[in-house]
Amino acid sequence: MKAIIPVAGAGKLLRPHTYTQPKPLIPVAGKPILGHIIENLLNAGIKDQIFVVGYLKEKIQDYVLSTYKSTVNATFIEQTPRHGLAHALWVCRDQIKKAQEILIVLGDTIFDQETKEVLRIKGSVLVVHEVDNPREFGIAVTDSKGYVSEVKEKPEIPISNLALTGLYKIDQIPKLLESLESTIPNPLEEGEEYPLPDALMHMIQEGVKFKAHRAENWFDCGRTSTLLEANKILLQRHQSKKLPKFHNVVYIPPVYLAPNCHIENAIIGPNVAVGEFANIKYSIVKDSILGAYSTLKNVTLTHSIVGNDTRLHGKSSSVNLGDNTEIDLG
Repeated sequence: MKAIIPVAGAGKLLRPHTYTQPKPLIPVAGKPILGHIIENLLNAGIKDQIFVVGYLKEKIQDYVLSTYKSTVNATFIEQTPRHGLAHALWVCRDQIKKAQEILIVLGDTIFDQETKEVLRIKGSVLVVHEVDNPREFGIAVTDSKGYVSEVKEKPEIPISNLALTGLYKIDQIPKLLESLESTIPNPLEEGEEYPLPDALMHMIQEGVKFKAHRAENWFDCGRTSTLLEANKILLQRHQSKKLPKFHNVVYIPPVYLAPNCHIENAIIGPNVAVGEFANIKYSIVKDSILGAYSTLKNVTLTHSIVGNDTRLHGKSSSVNLGDNTEIDLG
């Protein structure tokens, strides 16, 4: 089994953080999104992982090779130009053409136990989840037997509320490559991409059956609001057992502190993840993610994401600061 992890995109919905950091390396509950994905795959027994890189590719490669060099059989394929998910799979065609099965996991999604469950299902599988905003997702329609009868990319008039979550298992690789080949040559208008649902729909029309598996543990990390919600839930599931003692500091669990933080005269939590070497003084922080080397002083912070090497002084209620930023609100 090979896993393909497309991580080439620029992550525009998470700016300003993605100006200096690829989206999959944004931290959630004390670990980059990509770290959660890789470890989930390893726990499911999948060591052969293909990373489709593009934007800030060196940072992705450095992270994977430095953190998982001894545990992951990593292959890096560059997607140039970046023309969407179907195109990302197409650039991997030489690596997957002899595979019996592949697993596709989008680089901005985190799954808990879903991967193991999907692997136990025979045949091809599309993982879906009910959403309130189907116009923002690829959408699936299922029949009475639980198979997918139709898929469509971000329909203006929703055909259902079952979103494609970004986890796909495909066991008919020749049919996939044939469908990608029929999709990719079509000319693109400026700013358009080749969506995967077009290729999946071609496969369905050719007789390929996809079982729909409804996800219970899916975390969409592609937007600021959903990123903070994922941080909250994952912290609650994997709470730190011991937190270091600092002068006049109160913790309201769940809280994650990376090594070498310094905190004094502060209230931290609930639902706070703090990066390494962060420095927090005279502040209240809740429902937030703080990057490495960030400095907070005299701040009340909530529902915020603060990038790496960022300084924030003064008073605030909600901020979204990218890396290497300094703000004095005093």
